[in-house]
Amino acid sequence: MVKDRLEQGSGESVLRERLQTGFLGLIAFGIALFMLVQARFLLISLAIAIILFSLTSDAIFAISSRLKVPNWLATTLALVGIALGLLWISTTIVAQVNEVVVTAIAYAEQAQAALPSLTEWLGPEAQERVLTALGNFNITGWIRSLAGQASNLLSGSVLVILFVGFMFAEQVWFPVKIERLTGDSDRSLHVRRIIASIMHRVNRYLIVKAGVSAVTAAAVWFIFRMAGLELAGAVALLTFVLNFIPSVGSIIATVIAAVLVFVLSGDTTLTLLVGAACTMVQFVIGNVLDPMLLGQTLRLSSFGIILSLAFWGAIWGIPGMFLAVPIMVALMIVCAHIPWLRPVAVMLSREGLPDDGSSDDEQAPPPSLVA
Repeated sequence: MVKDRLEQGSGESVLRERLQTGFLGLIAFGIALFMLVQARFLLISLAIAIILFSLTSDAIFAISSRLKVPNWLATTLALVGIALGLLWISTTIVAQVNEVVVTAIAYAEQAQAALPSLTEWLGPEAQERVLTALGNFNITGWIRSLAGQASNLLSGSVLVILFVGFMFAEQVWFPVKIERLTGDSDRSLHVRRIIASIMHRVNRYLIVKAGVSAVTAAAVWFIFRMAGLELAGAVALLTFVLNFIPSVGSIIATVIAAVLVFVLSGDTTLTLLVGAACTMVQFVIGNVLDPMLLGQTLRLSSFGIILSLAFWGAIWGIPGMFLAVPIMVALMIVCAHIPWLRPVAVMLSREGLPDDGSSDDEQAPPPSLVA
C-alpha cells in the first residue's frame, strides 16, 4: 500500500513538472513572438547585416588569399562597397516605386474604363459584383502606402551599414569570445565550423538565386520592351526582388506584371499575351533552371519552406519571407548537431537526411570564424 502511494505521488510529481515545463515553454514562446514583432525593424536590419557580412567575409578571404591583398585594405574596400551598394539599391528601388505610383495613378481611369470589357464574360450579376468590389478597393491609396514603405529602405540601409561596420570591427575577437563561452578549444572550433558551414550554404544559395532571378528579370524586361510598354525596368526589378521568395514570389511577380499591363494598355488581349509569356518564363526557369542549380545547394523540405514563409511572413511581413530560407538553413544545420533537436532537422530536410554542413569541412572557412 505504501509503495503504491509512493509510486502514485512520484507520477503526480513528474506530471506536475512536465506541465510546468510546458507552460513555461508556452510563455517563453509568446514572449519571443512579442519581441520579434515589436523589434522587427531592428532584427530585420540585423539579419540582413549578418548575411551581407557573411557574403563579404567569403569575398575578403578569397581576395586576401589569392591576390595577396592586406586584410585591412580588403575589409575597408568591402565596407565602402557595401555602403555605396546599399544606398544605390535603396534609392533605385524608391525611384522605381515612385515611377510605378505616378504611372499607375495616371493610367487608373483608363484601366477602370476597360474593366467592363474584361469582366463581360462573367455575366451581368457577377460582373456587377466584381466591379463593385474593385470600386471599393482603394488602389491609389494602397500604391501610395507602398511608396511610403519603400522610403523606409533608406533608413534601414543606414542601420545595416552601421551593423556591418561594427561586425567587421568585432570579427577579430569573435573566436576568442566563442572559446571563452564554450570553455574548450575543441568545442569552440566545432562551433565555429558550424557557423562557417551555415554561412557557406546561405552564401551559395543567395549567389545562385541572384543569378537565376537576374535571368528571369531580364526575360520579363525583354517581354515588356517587345510589347512597347512602360515601366519595363521597374517590373524587371520587382521580378528580380520577388523571385527571392520561394514558390509564391514568382506568382506574385507575374500577377503584378499582368495587372500593370492592363493598367498601362487597357487591352485585354495584350494583357493575356504578356501574362502568358511571363508565366511561361517563370515556369521554365522555376522548374528547370532553378532546381538544376539549387538542387545540390539546399536539401530542405518543400512543405517546411512553405511553413517557414508563412511564419516569418506573419511575423516580419515581406522582409521575413525573403529571410525565411536562410533562417531555415541555419536552423536545420544547428538542429542536426544537437542530439535532442535532430528530429527537427529531420523534419526540415527533404529526404529525412538533414545537412549538418560536414561536407563543407574540407573547404577553408573565413579566417574570422576558425582562426
